[in-house]
Amino acid sequence: MNYLSLGSLFALTLFLFACSPQDQQVTSTDWSIYGGDKEASRYSTLTQIHKENVKNLKIAWVYRTGDADTVNNRSQIQCQPIVVNGVLYASSPQKKFFALDGATGKSLWIFDPLKEISEGEYAWAGTNRGVTYWESGEDKRILVTAGAYLFALNALTGEIIRSFGNQGKIDLHEGLDYHKKDFFIVSNTPGIVYKDLIIIGMRLSEGADAAPGHIRAYHVKTGKREWIFHTIPHPKEFGYETWEDSTSWKKIGGANNWSGMSLDEKRGIVFVPTGSAAFDFYGGNRKGTNLFANCLIALKAETGERLWHFQTTHHDIWDRDLPANPNLVTITQEGKKIDAIAQITKQGRIFVFERETGKPVFPIEEVPVPPSDLAGEQAHATQPVPTLPEPFSRQVFTEEEITNISTESHDYIKNIWKTAKSGNQFIPPSKQGTIIFPGFDGGGEWGGASFDKETGFLYVNANEMAWILKIIDIEQADKLDFANLGKSVYAKNCTACHGENREGNTGGNYPSLLNLKKKYKQEEVFNIINNGKGMMPAFKHISDGEKEALIAFLLEIEGKKEVIMKEIAEKKKDKRSAEIPYTITGYNRFLDQNGYPAVRPPWGTLNAINLSTGKLAWKVPLGEIAELTQKGIPPTGTENYGGPIVTKGGLVFIGASKDEKFRAFDKDNGKILWETQLPAGGYATPCTYQINGKQYVVIAAGGGKMGTKSGDSYIAFALE
Repeated sequence: MNYLSLGSLFALTLFLFACSPQDQQVTSTDWSIYGGDKEASRYSTLTQIHKENVKNLKIAWVYRTGDADTVNNRSQIQCQPIVVNGVLYASSPQKKFFALDGATGKSLWIFDPLKEISEGEYAWAGTNRGVTYWESGEDKRILVTAGAYLFALNALTGEIIRSFGNQGKIDLHEGLDYHKKDFFIVSNTPGIVYKDLIIIGMRLSEGADAAPGHIRAYHVKTGKREWIFHTIPHPKEFGYETWEDSTSWKKIGGANNWSGMSLDEKRGIVFVPTGSAAFDFYGGNRKGTNLFANCLIALKAETGERLWHFQTTHHDIWDRDLPANPNLVTITQEGKKIDAIAQITKQGRIFVFERETGKPVFPIEEVPVPPSDLAGEQAHATQPVPTLPEPFSRQVFTEEEITNISTESHDYIKNIWKTAKSGNQFIPPSKQGTIIFPGFDGGGEWGGASFDKETGFLYVNANEMAWILKIIDIEQADKLDFANLGKSVYAKNCTACHGENREGNTGGNYPSLLNLKKKYKQEEVFNIINNGKGMMPAFKHISDGEKEALIAFLLEIEGKKEVIMKEIAEKKKDKRSAEIPYTITGYNRFLDQNGYPAVRPPWGTLNAINLSTGKLAWKVPLGEIAELTQKGIPPTGTENYGGPIVTKGGLVFIGASKDEKFRAFDKDNGKILWETQLPAGGYATPCTYQINGKQYVVIAAGGGKMGTKSGDSYIAFALE
């Protein structure tokens, strides 16, 4: 679509609002928060669409944003829309934000962040998973994040509110209690509102250059920072002693919340899941258990004061971030109701705690795990494993789990499997190669779980995929010379995505950089490195010398020797980078010679867990690979991204699967009751709402993951 000028857009907005839901005295049942409600239940009480009539669902409207990357298929939509007073708010592939009439899909307004910040600052804003709504009387606001910025918009017009922060925005680089100002940061998951505060996390680099992932609360009206919680504790703060190096708080990054939060509004408790400390796969420079990395933290929402925490992975060296905001649940045991919180993990496990105290609802055991064989690494001797609930994905890749879709595939995988380390979920990273199962993307992922408030069942989709993690050496700064500096810069900053040999990754999300000189000129590569492009972040934090050396390496040219030689001299003084002597060969899925997963099916599942008993109620494949079905192989399920919602009408709605379908399952037994083909993959969590007595279900069809085509559609379904 063609975006309008500000004046034209304002005029159109006035016209649309003359006949918009606000002026029609709309009666609506909303989906007003990311996750459905502040408890992240992803549950709806609506019953108009139910088991008997869901087969009659038809497309009610389609909204196309017009800004998908259909040339390279690198753009995505991961946004779960919210609906307030009949108005739907969401984001586009290029992180433009908009409002639609929830009943018709007609555009009400569009906000483009590039009007407020330079393209260089914003060029890579990552994905966006949703927006946040706040109101007080006539003051109604939408808070959105794009790149490193938090914006406040008028919910009725989409106009920026200049009284908020610095002319309507906050630069999240600022106010982090961190001594550096030039570091990578984006915020792609909505914050959560408590009274007049918006509490927010962020995504960071996962290398030696990472900033700390402290949690902050800002005043919704003014943008003033009201409190900060240091996820890497400062001296004299709780948890400081869990880092053996007393200077860790100055030089270690990560331990950030990128996956969202949940709120017990009545008790005033915000629940914050965090990721690993950086670098993700080596902790020789951060010995100790590393609080508050990989923790579920309960904070006083008013002040940021810690109430309790639980660390789900000690001294993480497997990238076991907590991947989704936890579900606030009420379960029944021995006739007693317990207000609890359930946190899914990439490991395919669920940790359940009493909300107020953090006491585990089911026993958690500290299980002995193998030591590391990497020089300098001290893997933690034990890891916590809940005895219940039962895991929702397989836990160990044994020989019996090798794919059985064909003899050729089985033999191919077995030959690789025999050379890698496996047999325990917590085998440390190695130069030999370690099988990560469930893989880096779970188990559970950012789509989260849904909780049925009637039955006490938790519904969660799982990836049952293996990945291979292989460690390689990085030449140290005192060994660098003109010939290998660019290769070293590449190894530290690019290998994880583009592979050790620049060939891209096995999942198709990261392109090959081979023969780059045939595609780009030197200046063009510099601009991409400096500003980012598509899903690639900007690398402003690396020096000019590093950029020059990297360009010379990528384009196979000589480069500016004087700039590079100066960089070599500086690198020899850089102790922080030298403390991490390793990198990885890439985020590589373990696949057979035909690109199918290494483990036997199912490769993607939808699961129902009775949280009161901790027992798995049912498990079914999620997704289908048509060419395998045609060969007589039962539906295998597929890798999947995005989560489920559950309704009182007896349904679980979910897209997520690689076959680009959207489905409704019977929540009692997992039977598919309805499915439809989307124009692109629905790699987002849907929402449902009702306007003037009519129920709608909406999902973003943005595609772009797992090598599938990109799309730009939001599609609403309803009964005729």
